[in-house]
Amino acid sequence: MIDQLFEFVQNHPLLVGAFLLVLLAWLLYEVRNSGAHGVTTGEATQLVNREDAVVVDIREAKDFKAGHIAGARNIPQGSIDDRMNELEKHKSKPVIVVCKHGQTAGAVQSKLAKAGFERAFKLKGGMTQWQSDGLPLVKK
Repeated sequence: MIDQLFEFVQNHPLLVGAFLLVLLAWLLYEVRNSGAHGVTTGEATQLVNREDAVVVDIREAKDFKAGHIAGARNIPQGSIDDRMNELEKHKSKPVIVVCKHGQTAGAVQSKLAKAGFERAFKLKGGMTQWQSDGLPLVKK
């Protein structure tokens, strides 16, 4: 098996080089963005309890009503630019942006950071992770 691997590498150096380059680029991207202003559910809970963090849920109202973090404000992602002024008084507090899976919250977190929010974070894994960790939800 190892002999076949070495033979493949010798016969296809460009293919192997391209694969290694893509692998390296992907690893660098993941390392660079793994902690990019993201907090785990445990860290989010500590920020809310100890530092009175503001939780901004960017999901649509229907999803928000189905279950959200206690005290969260619902500002759908499409409305964030128009409703940014609702958060102005919280610029010095930690602000945690929550979405469904933790994938779209980064864009809103970046907008908040550019708008002067000193401590804007996204919840890693979003509401899916929150529910997986067995943390409480409020349903309205």
